[in-house]
Amino acid sequence: MSEEQLSFQAEVSRLLDIVAHSLYSNKEIFLRELISNASDACDKLRYLAVTDGDLMKDDPDFRIDLEIDSNANTLTISDNGIGMNRQELIDNLGTIARSGTSAFMEQMESSKDGSNLIGQFGVGFYSSYMVADKVSVTSRRAGEDQGWQWDSDGKGKFTIAEVEKPGRGTSITLHLKEEQKEYSEELRLRTIIKTYSDHIPIPIRLKKAPEKNEDGSIENNGDWETLNSASAIWTRSKSDVTDEQYKEFYHHVAHAYDDPWLREHFRVEGVLEYSGLLYIPGSKPFDLFHPDRKHGVKLYVRRVFITDDCQELIPAYMRFLKGVIDSEDLPLNISREMLQDNPMLRKIRGGIVKRVLGILDKKAENEQEEYLKFWENFGSVLKEGLYEDLPQKDALLKLCRFKSIKTDSWISLADYLENMKEGQEHIYYISGEDEQALRRSPQIEGFKAKDVDVLVLHDPVDEFWVTSVNEYEGKGFKSVTRGGADLNKIDSADDKDDSSKDKEEDKAELGALLGYMKLTLEGEVKDIRSSERLTDSAVCLVADEGDMDIHLERILRSHKQVDEASKRVLEINPKHDLVKRLSDLIKEDGAAKELEDIAWLLLDQARILEGQMPSDAATFAQRMSRVMGKGLS
Repeated sequence: MSEEQLSFQAEVSRLLDIVAHSLYSNKEIFLRELISNASDACDKLRYLAVTDGDLMKDDPDFRIDLEIDSNANTLTISDNGIGMNRQELIDNLGTIARSGTSAFMEQMESSKDGSNLIGQFGVGFYSSYMVADKVSVTSRRAGEDQGWQWDSDGKGKFTIAEVEKPGRGTSITLHLKEEQKEYSEELRLRTIIKTYSDHIPIPIRLKKAPEKNEDGSIENNGDWETLNSASAIWTRSKSDVTDEQYKEFYHHVAHAYDDPWLREHFRVEGVLEYSGLLYIPGSKPFDLFHPDRKHGVKLYVRRVFITDDCQELIPAYMRFLKGVIDSEDLPLNISREMLQDNPMLRKIRGGIVKRVLGILDKKAENEQEEYLKFWENFGSVLKEGLYEDLPQKDALLKLCRFKSIKTDSWISLADYLENMKEGQEHIYYISGEDEQALRRSPQIEGFKAKDVDVLVLHDPVDEFWVTSVNEYEGKGFKSVTRGGADLNKIDSADDKDDSSKDKEEDKAELGALLGYMKLTLEGEVKDIRSSERLTDSAVCLVADEGDMDIHLERILRSHKQVDEASKRVLEINPKHDLVKRLSDLIKEDGAAKELEDIAWLLLDQARILEGQMPSDAATFAQRMSRVMGKGLS
């Protein structure tokens, strides 16, 4: 037998050290993870056998077996699933190919009880080293003749050797640490299986130790005892499933250890028949926005596992869902038809979307505080549906919650409409990356003065849905950083003290200054106008009507989808003391050079307020020094 010694990937060595030495509670979850992996291996073979029946014809009944050797202090977990060949043992056990390894390491090292992270990050096998100081894996892939054995003490290296293995599948033997002998006791294993794995739809069997009668005869010769109910939990009646069983199935299917925020167990009958058990997690996964992330809903056909990556089944904006969908009508070779847009799959998808949105709507209506927990975790994902799934736009908008300049709490669009001012024609919003910076933006000063609420949109997705949705209940969405503010149409108590005669005088006084600044800043801005939106600040930049919003353009430029920045409109506050002084100064002889510096400084000030840099930092500093020097002289 040839034996080869190899080294773990660097991340695995570090991970094994953390798992073996830093986790000090819930060690029993190692068995849940190994059994879950064994169940997945059986599911994969069941699916492959749909098109290649020879893979399992010699051993058609799946099982997961536990064997104890008290004398050797070992526990062996075996399955007759798909199995692994040499390269798969190296790839699956010697490296971590998944994204998110660094994030796992950081969270594991900072967690007091990292065992709740193991399943979520797909490294369940390594939890074996919490209880074992050596692990041996013997495996033979279905359809192949050669078996392979993988051995490691988890200290940096592992060996691979050819072995004889009579049947397909995988056997994992744990050489238990002296202080972990409890996991070689039958009663302990029964309790763990009943707690964590009763829902597994494959028999989990324990080989009972032979018992001797008083006369020395053997009562049993190592009979097998099935420890779990071995029926798919989603096929059972709701009344036959306990809350604890529902919770443990969530842990299994989601590879998570938190409690689900919501579950939905249902069966649909009619033209299409399918059942499902869906969960919404109670916490946000670390990789929710990772481009490689897949949803966590498995597709079965008549209890045969098909895939856990059916993009046609669950829309991307519901990728937070976990669970199972089991169809009675789909063909077993559905995976071949997925790319052909199977119409039955489309109908199931539509039914799932409506069901989930309906559940969320009830929650939002009847348990508002509880719903906000969901929104804070997954609201930014759900909003993606506003531009990906236009038929559901109205249902999604009803579920959306927003921050606004009038409150730090969440409000709905219905709340916003209820508090609109007389004469207000739009739903106003401001968008950007920093919520607090948006609340201090000069563009909202006039809206605050008029007591007009403005939605604060600080999720990256907001820029995309708000331009495609356009309106809600007949009221259009309008950015406060684009076009005219239209504030003169909105009534407020302060308007009585601000006569139209005063406004005309302001414009007349400002006319000469605007003309001079347009000449000075020609080519740098699209236009320079008197502002309705400013009350405290002297200047701000806005996008012209019909131009791309400033923040959206910045996002697209960062992704190289826009080449050059658009010219913006510089708005000037005619009531600001500085602007009034400049309006007077423009009438004086010899003020042109001083005004030129100030005009540029005002433009750079507006750029800085938008989170941009001055176009020329050195020249900006020189101008600032000249103006400050004159002010001090």
